[in-house]
Amino acid sequence: MSVPLHFVVKTRLVEVVEGLGEGAALPPERVLAKEFGVSRWTMRQAIRELIADGRLRARQGQGTFVATPKLVQPLALVSYTEALRAQGHTPGREVVAFDELAADAELAEKLDIAEGEPVHRLERVLFADGQPIGLETTYLAVERFPTLKEVLDPTGSLYRCLTDQLGVRFGEGEELVETVIATPREAELLKATQSLPMLLLHRTSRDASGRPIEAVRSLYRGDRVGFRATLRP
Repeated sequence: MSVPLHFVVKTRLVEVVEGLGEGAALPPERVLAKEFGVSRWTMRQAIRELIADGRLRARQGQGTFVATPKLVQPLALVSYTEALRAQGHTPGREVVAFDELAADAELAEKLDIAEGEPVHRLERVLFADGQPIGLETTYLAVERFPTLKEVLDPTGSLYRCLTDQLGVRFGEGEELVETVIATPREAELLKATQSLPMLLLHRTSRDASGRPIEAVRSLYRGDRVGFRATLRP
């Protein structure tokens, strides 16, 4: 089976990227194409794939640069804030929505409430060192957390508020990870293109008694974030 030329070029280009070092500018596309003996189209395809992989980062009007390593988040019931700070990064959040809506059938099942019952919706863009990396939407039953809007700073840690102020103790969670294409709205919020691969996480968290706490939909930029899980027999 023949290997596409742009893939061969991409593999060779990785060596160039590793030699340049983090933050360095990649030579112009035409220069690389001439050096590698390929067309600019082939070189462009290889560069685009390395951008999608998170190895390179394009800056409009400035060029293409070697990207910083991806953030690796644990697949665990931990605060986003604490997990990021533990890695030496500065977390941030921008509130997109903090309102109430009626639960549809799927959401009602996840939160173990009746369809149509009100739920809190907290949608926020997640930042790391000032750069948008994810869009997180959390749903919690109003009946269980009637004072949430009064006690929560929506730009702060939801988990810390739930545990410290509302007495919640997390027991376990289920998480599904899949790849998706962002909607135009999501891509705009994350300052990305729709062609950029995204990682979508669906999580349902429960307390020690098995009662649902939250249902979460988290969309992350595939070029900036990876996930790690500890597996045991």
